[in-house]
Amino acid sequence: MNLLTLAGLLALPDNGGLAVVRPREAEPDQLPSVWDGIVWSLDARDLTAVPGGLAILGVEPPSEPWQQDALIRRVHDLGFTGLALPRGHRLGEGTRRLGQRLGLQLMAVEDSLTLARACWHLSEGKDALTLDYVRKVARSIAYPADNLADLLRHLSSGLGHGVALVDAEGVLASAGGYVAPELLRAMDFAPWLDFVTDPPFTAASVRVDSASRTGLRFVIFGQGMERAHLAALGVAAEVAMPAVAARLLIDEVADVNDVAVASGLLREFLESPGRIEDDLSRRMIERGWRTGGVHLGFRIIGRGRIDALALLRVVKAELSGLAIDSHATTSGGGVSGWLTFGAEPPPPELERWVAALRGLHAILQCRFNIATGVGTLESGGVGLAATIDEAGDAARIAVNRSATGHFVRVDTLGLEQLLLAWSEADTFIPAARALLAPLLEPGSELLATVSAYLNHESAVAPTAHALGLHRNTVAQRIARAQELLGLDLANPETRLAVQLACRALSTRAEGKE
Repeated sequence: MNLLTLAGLLALPDNGGLAVVRPREAEPDQLPSVWDGIVWSLDARDLTAVPGGLAILGVEPPSEPWQQDALIRRVHDLGFTGLALPRGHRLGEGTRRLGQRLGLQLMAVEDSLTLARACWHLSEGKDALTLDYVRKVARSIAYPADNLADLLRHLSSGLGHGVALVDAEGVLASAGGYVAPELLRAMDFAPWLDFVTDPPFTAASVRVDSASRTGLRFVIFGQGMERAHLAALGVAAEVAMPAVAARLLIDEVADVNDVAVASGLLREFLESPGRIEDDLSRRMIERGWRTGGVHLGFRIIGRGRIDALALLRVVKAELSGLAIDSHATTSGGGVSGWLTFGAEPPPPELERWVAALRGLHAILQCRFNIATGVGTLESGGVGLAATIDEAGDAARIAVNRSATGHFVRVDTLGLEQLLLAWSEADTFIPAARALLAPLLEPGSELLATVSAYLNHESAVAPTAHALGLHRNTVAQRIARAQELLGLDLANPETRLAVQLACRALSTRAEGKE
């Protein structure tokens, strides 16, 4: 028989309701917690000696203190270092102290036969334990689940352990317990099966086969689980994984459809005239979007190619933790959203919410190459459309604002925001293209270099750093661009005109993507 541990028995959900019984003020972990065998008996007089073993009785302790002490001494004299019996909590304080002095670990159990079976599972019947968990998984996934969270709840309840879907960045969904960061760091995401045995954290996980997302693992976790226990849970995880992957795919398809509807609804709202039609208003209300109140819009766009749906998932997850009415959906390759207040918040409160959006931006930057813009506080339906548009202007400016961490609040821009809006007008675009035509040759890097140069206040060193080029290369390109354009970028008016033209063409190009 393999060694049994107290931690391993306590980690099993079907352990007969095992609990440790200690004297008052006793220090934990002072008594033996590892056993080299078990004996189950209805009567202590029928016990056979097992040095270093665990005795499990099927009868309650006697009521008289002297009888309890005699029982403890008999079990100890037979060499046992652990005793579990029904209603062990009835053992008196004196008897508990006696067990402590003798080095006998006392435990209470609700069902001694179930505890004996748990001991057998861990020491001898590993295949039976595995089969037991597989049956529990089968029963759990037989019930129809509403979504991934509901499926995880079924699995956790059936297995008696915490379960989670994770990736290297964190926990996507969980049920039945908290996944500690230390446990996540101890996991190996490369192999098909992985076991964590880093006390007190223990877990069995399996790679999730998902066509849409990589790096996912389904985890069954707990504390103090034995190797045999983890091996059984590893098989259970493998059996459960296809159901988890299928549910994930179903939810993602539903999410994509829902996001497409929400994105279309937002586009229809932003393109509508000042008056919102009744049908549009009804659909917005059904989605929980209310135009009444005061709104603060924000816009998040990529500074390169990004997965807008993946970005939206993180945005929604973070917004759900804010105590505010908030909404977000994909829009034009990025994410647009807004916060809604019942009444206009005082300036200090507004600053706190802007700070919360800045915090959201910082979290997103850890995973996405993005820029974020925030609009002004606006009222009603017309105001909601206005603040979202303003946030879009601010986001486009934020793309080139490394000094602000690529986060821009539109009401801090003043004249620059008006110039940006003017430079996007249809009458300006042809003039901008004609002005910059010599720099628009296919494969030419001159336009990008000039644009970065002007956005970095005509400084060669910051431009070179931003583009990953040598300073001499930037200087040579700027000189060549001035020669082709026939312009002197040292002239402030010329520099402003070229900068606005560069931004206009860049914005138009982004809009076509």
